[in-house]
Amino acid sequence: MHDHGHSHGDEGARIGWAFFLNVGFTIIEFIGGVLTNSTAIMADAVHDLGDSLSIGFAWLLARLSSKQATASFTYGYRRFSLLGSFINALVLIVGSVWVLSEAIPRLNDPPMPMAGGMLGMAVFGVLVNGFAAYKLSKGKTLNERVLNWHLMEDVLGWVAVLVVAIILMVVDWPILDPLLSIGFTLFILFNVGRNFWQTVRLFLQASPSPELKQSVEQTLRSLPGVEDLHHLHLWSLDGERHVLSVHLRTGALNSVEDQKQLKHAISHALSEYELAHTTVELEFDTEPCRDR
Repeated sequence: MHDHGHSHGDEGARIGWAFFLNVGFTIIEFIGGVLTNSTAIMADAVHDLGDSLSIGFAWLLARLSSKQATASFTYGYRRFSLLGSFINALVLIVGSVWVLSEAIPRLNDPPMPMAGGMLGMAVFGVLVNGFAAYKLSKGKTLNERVLNWHLMEDVLGWVAVLVVAIILMVVDWPILDPLLSIGFTLFILFNVGRNFWQTVRLFLQASPSPELKQSVEQTLRSLPGVEDLHHLHLWSLDGERHVLSVHLRTGALNSVEDQKQLKHAISHALSEYELAHTTVELEFDTEPCRDR
């Protein structure tokens, strides 16, 4: 138990480091984007703002997840991550639309950004995001691995800004700046749109995977003693931890020992799916379903 708590504390500390680095640098980015007159830097600032929100909610989740379920939050606090994803997506969509409204008109008569300032910001961006990614790379949790990929995307984005800044210092092609910002923004919108729809589906308690639901149903139907099933509901707390409830109609179970054997078979069959919570109701063949 001590080792688990220590590991959880390390996770929170690493995510906290990444959060404060990203928030501080995002503020610098917005200021730098204005000073250098670069929409590419502004687009990356919006991207980093989204990552800061993601990291912030992940940090909060890392702290909340250790709390026990309460009378109000009977499943615990894992579902807060969905709320964080929803807010994050809305902020990124609004920010991306704003960047596009700034960048697209510049295609007709693009102003020359301060290439030297862009270069300095790009180097700083690679260093800050690279250091944050390095801090999270030491973590082993899924939370940290996903955030680390976000930060590596940021590093690659700043490498692109660095390349464009170097080109602009050599040749007079100011259109590269709005083109890069539009490319960044469309990439953000594509990923955010996909994640936003998945988040909305999970909020509405849609099945996290039709294939998973079908597989669970087939597994339960194949068990000896199970004649039929209904009211199979599969939904997700946060996209990773799933919840199952189902009614199983059984044949005659002549003793308590028969019931125990069937329950053990059900538990063993469902173990491969690593479900967070399961509720299975057994109904005898002569018993009406009380939920009909």
